[in-house]
Amino acid sequence: MRHANQGEAPQLDGRHLKVGIVQARFNADITGKLAENCLAELAALGVHDEHIRHVTVPGALEVPVALQAMAESDEFDALIALGCIIRGETYHFELVANESGAGVTRVALDSTLPVANAILTVENEAQAWARVEEKGRDAARVAVEMANLLDDLT
Repeated sequence: MRHANQGEAPQLDGRHLKVGIVQARFNADITGKLAENCLAELAALGVHDEHIRHVTVPGALEVPVALQAMAESDEFDALIALGCIIRGETYHFELVANESGAGVTRVALDSTLPVANAILTVENEAQAWARVEEKGRDAARVAVEMANLLDDLT
């Protein structure tokens, strides 16, 4: 029995893929840079501009509902969630981090559509800036790799 992707390099050819991106506008400087890095990596992986739909929502809690609408459209091979939640002095951080993360995961499981979660959950702005480049690029790679893997598995 052949095991899908076992011992093989990740399939990162995005030329045939359609990708949806939902970006939270809260902490816009950071999420904008996440998006910039994500889009640059998608281009490097061969995803065509006309095959990318990039929308914005107010904050991380709104990301899952937009992802769900995209998933239900059957127009996308993979989705990407972009956001930034910075810890404050109240429980709100935990609520937003936990619920947005659970919502993103639920969309992926309910739709069997890969969703790369690049919603940063950090203690402070410096931590966010330290992660913004790699997480943006990583989200693109995860989306492309998982879309290709699921295509192989089905």
